[in-house]
Amino acid sequence: MTAYAVVIPTLARDTLADCLAALVAATGPRPEQVVLVDDRPEHGPGGLEHPLSVLGDLRERTTVLTGGGRGPAAARNTGLRAVTAPWTVFLDDDVQVGPHWCDQLAEDLTEAAPDVAGVQGVIAVPLPGERRPTDRERGTAGLARARWITADMAYRTEALKQVGGFDERFPRAFREDADLALRVLDAGWRIRRGRRTTRHPVRPADRWVSVRQQRGNADDALMRRLHGPDWWDKAAAPRGRIRRHAAVTTAGVAACALAVAGRPRAAAACALGWAAGTAEFARARIVPGPRTRQEVTTMLATSVLIPPAATWHRLSGAWRHRHVPARQEVTP
Repeated sequence: MTAYAVVIPTLARDTLADCLAALVAATGPRPEQVVLVDDRPEHGPGGLEHPLSVLGDLRERTTVLTGGGRGPAAARNTGLRAVTAPWTVFLDDDVQVGPHWCDQLAEDLTEAAPDVAGVQGVIAVPLPGERRPTDRERGTAGLARARWITADMAYRTEALKQVGGFDERFPRAFREDADLALRVLDAGWRIRRGRRTTRHPVRPADRWVSVRQQRGNADDALMRRLHGPDWWDKAAAPRGRIRRHAAVTTAGVAACALAVAGRPRAAAACALGWAAGTAEFARARIVPGPRTRQEVTTMLATSVLIPPAATWHRLSGAWRHRHVPARQEVTP
């Protein structure tokens, strides 16, 4: 059996107890270590008592570290520094491993060839069967197709240390996993998909979550600086709608500027372009969904806000990271 440690960054959310309970209940070889990294910026002793109480026989193997609120990339690095096992398995605190996960993980790691640095788990996102999924649910379901996500990702500890772990300039749970994987691949390792399965439920969220998620466009700008303009292809990542968002935002800004400048016809033309682009975006999000009043209202409101938010974060990220040098390949 190949020994492994489990590292879980957490904000002490309610989902952590279910995550740990599923890990305890999974059949198969137990992890040598469980490292929880409490990444709340400020916290007292509370918040982890209940999750720790469900650990059972894993409690004595569990270490709790403080992350300091620097984001999941930094939190995982904090956990990695405490790992002594040859494999480090990263889990998010809102997933639930399958009932045979430990057995399946053991098979995944045992079957890994010497040049395989990482083995990705299979992510399953439960969706409602009685209705069409919401925009939020469809977005979460996309995790099932994503590559290298750290919701359930096992890496050789030596490979992680060779490439320097996660890049802590990625402050959110976004793109830090793709950046790490590309550096691992550049170092001459391979990454493959395993057979173990982990469940990733859709977390409840308010109607403005999709607007806040546009902050990730700044991380896309960092990825471009680090890995070049073709990083999308290297990471097999969807390109999204950033170009359309920029065009719609430009049309809206131009309409306002032209109206102030006393050019009503040109302003009207730009306003029409903004309205058409916004309507197309809203329709693309509404049609596949349940089309309830709440969902339609949310899609209309956020479809107005998302293009300028995405454009702003992309431009601010490009400016902030304008001096970041491109990555150099790491010699294995």
